[in-house]
Amino acid sequence: MTLLPSPELTLSADEARRIALRAQGFLGAPDRRAGTRGVLRSLGAVQLDTISVLARSHELIPYARLGAVGRAGVEEAYWSGGHAFEYWSHAACILPIEEWPHFAFRRRARRARGHRWHILEDAERSCAAVLDRLKVDGPLTSTELGGAKNGGPWWDWSETKIAVEWLLDTGEVVCTQRRGWKRVYDLAERAVPDALLHDRLDDTECVRRLVAQAGAAMGVATRADLADYHRLKGEQVAAVLDATGLVPVEVEGWGKPAWADPAALAAPPRGRHRTTLLSPFDSLVWDRPRTERIFGFTHRLEAYTPKPKRVHGYFAMPLLSGGRLIGRVDPAREGRTLVARQVTLDGPKAVQPAADALAEAATWVGCTQVRAERVLPESLRAPLTAALTRSRADG
Repeated sequence: MTLLPSPELTLSADEARRIALRAQGFLGAPDRRAGTRGVLRSLGAVQLDTISVLARSHELIPYARLGAVGRAGVEEAYWSGGHAFEYWSHAACILPIEEWPHFAFRRRARRARGHRWHILEDAERSCAAVLDRLKVDGPLTSTELGGAKNGGPWWDWSETKIAVEWLLDTGEVVCTQRRGWKRVYDLAERAVPDALLHDRLDDTECVRRLVAQAGAAMGVATRADLADYHRLKGEQVAAVLDATGLVPVEVEGWGKPAWADPAALAAPPRGRHRTTLLSPFDSLVWDRPRTERIFGFTHRLEAYTPKPKRVHGYFAMPLLSGGRLIGRVDPAREGRTLVARQVTLDGPKAVQPAADALAEAATWVGCTQVRAERVLPESLRAPLTAALTRSRADG
């Protein structure tokens, strides 16, 4: 295989950006036949989050890459047929079922710790009761198992909830889907295919495979990038890098050693760029230092920032167009109207892409109108209003 661009394996910042975009599914023709499952396999992890404004984040991930895929079909693709499970990766993530053996190192670490942040009063009895109930009646939510809380704040978990989450951490129980945003638990022996239901891979091999997968999903990355993808430690990554097959490269302007997936270097990244709004939890932008390094774009989720201190809005979604991040939109929904509570644009060239992205998003979630409230800079309000009219008419 011929590696590009040169024998010295030095990439310009622009080449690295385009490689990253292609690896993440934003450059080139989308694989619509593979659909949501193909996106999940390619990314290796899709982060879950409770916030739902335009839609939940795990719905936004395939939408951003494939366009207006049916939302019910997204859920079906994730959870039907035993294709995926939920576990701790970058955060709580949907993972391809094939990755089950690679998280054995994390399950072992949880077992060795002996408890999570809740302590069970009678661990043996509580865990046995959960396993017995799932064996007879599962899959079940924690509510169906007997209740998730004791009646206090959200963290005031019941003994049953603590037990089932401990069993999830250690691999005896699997989250097979979310139902009404509640985890649905099942026995690992029933939910995981026999060929994958093992912890035979040692810690080094688990980490090696996850680092290689992260490298393929990002295209080109620093050691810190590789560690952040599945929340590994830097020293864990360093110990396995030479065995991953990733190629050392230099990226102009990065100032740090980097590694690239050989497949990403096999041909120049070309193709059509996607114009879309991104979830703040999208793996293209979830690592804030990497986002700043690649795109020169500083983004912070402000959902937990007091409203008076927010700069861009509660759930500001980066606007991707032409392979660059050129603005932000903070969306909301009022009946059949998609409301852009705040639109922040980098300049006049961002106006039409913002309008196109809003029009497509509105259609996807079943809205018939789009309204922009605050536009920054204010001078772009009239152009954006006109562009929205054109985009809605063209749609």
